[in-house]
Amino acid sequence: MSIEVKFWGVRGSIACPSPDHVVYGGNTSCLEMRVAGKVLIFDAGTGIRNLGKDLIRRKVTEATIFLTHTHWDHINGFPFFVPAYNPKAAFHVMAGHLTDQGGVERVFSAQMANPTFPVPLSAMQSKLTFEDFTVGDDLNPGEGIVIRTAPLRHPNGATAFRVEYGGQAVCYVTDTEHEPGKPDEIILDFIRDADLVIYDSTYTDEEFPQKIGWGHSTWQEGIRLCRAANAKRLALFHHDPDHNDAAMTAIEQQAKSTWSGAFAARDEMVVVIE
Repeated sequence: MSIEVKFWGVRGSIACPSPDHVVYGGNTSCLEMRVAGKVLIFDAGTGIRNLGKDLIRRKVTEATIFLTHTHWDHINGFPFFVPAYNPKAAFHVMAGHLTDQGGVERVFSAQMANPTFPVPLSAMQSKLTFEDFTVGDDLNPGEGIVIRTAPLRHPNGATAFRVEYGGQAVCYVTDTEHEPGKPDEIILDFIRDADLVIYDSTYTDEEFPQKIGWGHSTWQEGIRLCRAANAKRLALFHHDPDHNDAAMTAIEQQAKSTWSGAFAARDEMVVVIE
């Protein structure tokens, strides 16, 4: 009765492969949860390319992909998700912020259309299905698995996910902006008593005033929320591409010294909740 979380991409905004981004990784948002025999994928940033390779190695041909939103850094790895080209595979893509904007399939199709990409969505020969839900809905991707959803403060909208199984809870809360001095009550309620909270920690409190309106938060706010909500652990996520390994090491040390439950997520890190 466990939830296994693997981070495949932990950066925000744009991928940043460089010698200065080796320890924490340079791929954009993508994580995998293995729950009750199901593979649940969250976001399709550049990290989904390596996840796809791993699914092929493991002979996994079915998964559900949940999208927080469809800004480039959360979807631009999908055309390079090789398992989607396998006629024997099946993938279900779900989003909760596009019901009034033509739906998620339209966005994915446009991303792979001329003149910006040479291979159309129709080239993906897997059984590829798309579903738009309303943020706030509960989702049930497998027996005993409940995924709760909530709205986030982000330009064009974004969705938070809380995966519950066997008394455990993992919350994925990225691409959200806080209001200084005023905790987001929706998030506080959403992450209450969670075993792990994966939170938008793009900036520091010192950097934040210059980034207001950009739709992101800070690691300090993540700690404040987790403490207030009695969450057990916090994974700093959606790292600023300008935060190289040296900067991230300093941030992680500060976060851990502030609250022992905090750590910085990095590419290919595995966390097991049991």
